[in-house]
Amino acid sequence: MLRECVGLSLDVPRESSNVKGMEDDQNSLDGQLLIAMPGMGDPRFERSVIFLCAHSEDGALGLIVNKPSEQVSFSHLLEGLNLDVGEPQRDIRVHFGGPVENERGFVLHSADYATEAATLRVSDRFGMTATLDVLEDIANGVGPASALLALGYSGWGPGQLEDEILQNGWLTCDAEPELVFGNDDAGKWEAALNTLGIDPLLLSSTAGRA
Repeated sequence: MLRECVGLSLDVPRESSNVKGMEDDQNSLDGQLLIAMPGMGDPRFERSVIFLCAHSEDGALGLIVNKPSEQVSFSHLLEGLNLDVGEPQRDIRVHFGGPVENERGFVLHSADYATEAATLRVSDRFGMTATLDVLEDIANGVGPASALLALGYSGWGPGQLEDEILQNGWLTCDAEPELVFGNDDAGKWEAALNTLGIDPLLLSSTAGRA
C-alpha cells in the first residue's frame, strides 16, 4: 500500500514551470497559513493550521502542519517503500496533511533543497517536493535543513477557499519557518493566532463555519 504513497500528480507549478504569474497575483495566498476558526464545521479541520502550497483562481492546495500521524512513522514509511537507505541518519515527523488522497506523501521543506523537476517553489523560505528522492536524501542526511512529511492534502475548488474565509471559517497569517517546522504541534494553533495578536480564549465558538 505504501509503495504509491509518495508521488505528485496534481496540476501545481514547479520550479521548472513558469511560476511568475502566481507570484505576481496579489490575491494569492501562496506561502500563507490558514488558521481554523472555532466552530469549524468539519472535525477533520478543527484547530488546524494549514500551509498553503498553491493558491490561484483555479483553487488551492494546502498541508495541515499541526496534526501528527498516530499510525505511521518515518522509519515505517521507508520500510514500506522498500527504499535502500540502510540505517536512516535522520528522522522527520509524519503528519495528516488533509483528507484528500491520504496515501500520497508531500514533503514540505526549507528552501535550501530542490530537485530540478519535482520541487514546487512556494516562496523564498519554503518548498514542497513529492518524490521518493527527497525521502532518500532526508534518510541519508543530505536533505533539506527543515522538513515535515504530510500524508494527504487539503484541497479547494475555484472560489471555495475565498468563500470559506468570507464566512469566517479561516484566518490567514504569514508562515514563519519556526512555527511551521517546530516540534510543538499541539501549540501551533495558538501560536499562529498569537502572531495576529489574537487571544484564543477571546474567540467565540460560534465565530463562523467553513
